Amino acid sequence: MSQLIFYTNPMSRGRIAHWMLEEIGQPYSTVWLEYGEAMRTPEFLAVNPLGKVPALQHGDVVVTEAAAICAYLADQFGDAGLIPLPGDPARAAFYRWLFFAAGPLEAAVTAKTLGWQVPEGKRSMVGFGSYDEAIDVLETALQPGPYVCGERFSAADVYLGAQLGWGMMFGTIPKRPVFEDYVGRTHSRPAAQRADRINEERINSTKRSA
Repeated sequence: MSQLIFYTNPMSRGRIAHWMLEEIGQPYSTVWLEYGEAMRTPEFLAVNPLGKVPALQHGDVVVTEAAAICAYLADQFGDAGLIPLPGDPARAAFYRWLFFAAGPLEAAVTAKTLGWQVPEGKRSMVGFGSYDEAIDVLETALQPGPYVCGERFSAADVYLGAQLGWGMMFGTIPKRPVFEDYVGRTHSRPAAQRADRINEERINSTKRSA
């Protein structure tokens, strides 16, 4: 089996992909990169020309973007049971909410954080409509629970659980009961806790050596 090489920084969206790697239970090696010159070396730019993390190398294949890494790993390592099988109606919900989180929700949160307002009469031109609409849509989607695909935890929950957790921590997403319950369920998974521990240990070791 080709080796999984994971490029990340503990203070990045790489923590989402790190959680996913822990979920699939396959061996992988981690390349920790500091922000700045370490992400602009010719070696890393050959992996990701944008010079950002996370990035995953799997043999001759490179995958970037946290949502894409989650989907790729779920598909490649199907024995982990983190993606509904083709033909399963739950597969539609998997793709729908994974890419809603990576697209409209991410854009809505970023716009709000930067103080950018959609110009009057231009809401139809942006994928999220408005921040409030995106948040309300997500709350409605998660209300049936317990996960995006019903009773079954999937890679979509890795991405969305991480995104909501960070958003509520930093105040970019409101602490609604539905969101708090969902994040509590997803983050109680052993893989999530292992990934958090690995990243926090990296942060602490970097501080000690500074």
